[in-house]
Amino acid sequence: MDTNKEEYLIHMPPMKALWILSIPMILGSILQQIYNMADSMIVGRFVGAKALAAVGASSALTFVFICIATGAGIGASVLVSRYFGERDYSHLKQSVSTSLISFLILSILLGLLGFLISKPIMMALNTPHNVLGQAVIYLQVYFLGFPFLFLYNILSSMFNALGKSRIPLYLLAFSSAFNIVLDLYMVISLHMGVFGAALATLIAQGISAVISFFLLIRYLRHFNETFAYFSMDDLKNIMAYTGPSVIQQSTVSIGMMLVQSVVNRFGTQALAGFSAAARIENFCSVLFVSIGNAITPFISQNLGANHKERIGKGYHAGLILDVIIAAILCITITLNAYSLSHLFLGDEGTKVAYHASMSYMMWDGYFYIFMGIKMATDGVLRGVGDMKPFMIANVVNLAIRVIGAMTLAPAFGIDFVWYPVPVGWFVNFLISHHAYRKYQKKMNILPDQSL
Repeated sequence: MDTNKEEYLIHMPPMKALWILSIPMILGSILQQIYNMADSMIVGRFVGAKALAAVGASSALTFVFICIATGAGIGASVLVSRYFGERDYSHLKQSVSTSLISFLILSILLGLLGFLISKPIMMALNTPHNVLGQAVIYLQVYFLGFPFLFLYNILSSMFNALGKSRIPLYLLAFSSAFNIVLDLYMVISLHMGVFGAALATLIAQGISAVISFFLLIRYLRHFNETFAYFSMDDLKNIMAYTGPSVIQQSTVSIGMMLVQSVVNRFGTQALAGFSAAARIENFCSVLFVSIGNAITPFISQNLGANHKERIGKGYHAGLILDVIIAAILCITITLNAYSLSHLFLGDEGTKVAYHASMSYMMWDGYFYIFMGIKMATDGVLRGVGDMKPFMIANVVNLAIRVIGAMTLAPAFGIDFVWYPVPVGWFVNFLISHHAYRKYQKKMNILPDQSL
């Protein structure tokens, strides 16, 4: 194995290294969002607006569980990156094995929980009665396959931590294409509705998870060191990183469920418009998430290799990438808001649905720069293991959004569901950046190496 080539995050100029790592992550995220949008368009166009609203209503609960999986992956990958930077391959393999065993058990329990609470949660969220049944069906099929989704996220995080971000990209390309083909067949040819859409997702993610597992095992065999399959010490270390990340991600997703409950009160058409715009926001946000997720292993590997002077340079490079992406997205959304809404709502969408969709996506689009710099700064905090301020900043961000939506929207209209969002992003950035500055002084990182 070419060590220098494998350790490019440690030796290569930060901007180039981040670009190499993040491009496959960005492309993978785009593929994922294209699939999600295709899934919604197939359901919306060939089943109807009620089915689209059902999938949109379901997304609030599925997002909770996806965020738990994402938080677990982020937490576990920090430790893997650190060991890789230190060239401690025995502990690296041990931490990977411990993570997979622990999270497999957790994912089975969470999948069972999600299956059982699907209907009560949807009812508690004020899901419109005419879409409740379809939403519950979609969720229950989704949770049957949740262990596959969970493990796929963990495995992808492991590959990214090792700088092998192309592998998740290739698998995601396969999974997304296969998923869309299955969607078209089950929804259009077999007329299976939202059940078919959920089943297609389960099958595609299950196959991808199995392939990911065997590819990771094959890669780790390059390191000949012996290791234990499970270590309580490693589990404690993993949870030290994973716990705050999962809590932060879960809190955010629960907050989004509360926001969803506010939107539900405005009716099916408003929910359809909100769901369409949320798909666009998710598509845009994953670009910034990918940059932040690339910054995390960059920082962690360099800490493990004792190259602390590269932390500020990596952060600075990430901020530049985020500014460029935010400008492109803002211009694109401003010029194409109606066309993007029409992709989901079609000719059946009412004035209410189009207003919700266009107002939501354009307002947030003006302020995507705040999301970008927040994600980059959060990525640095995760990389250095400073999880407490990272968690606090994101919880404050969420509180601003939830409290704003729940108090203002009922009184002043649905637009106030999304008006507070940029405020939350910016406050999140201020808190995270203050924590980074404190770390910067503590580690004697030169101020001119970051913004």
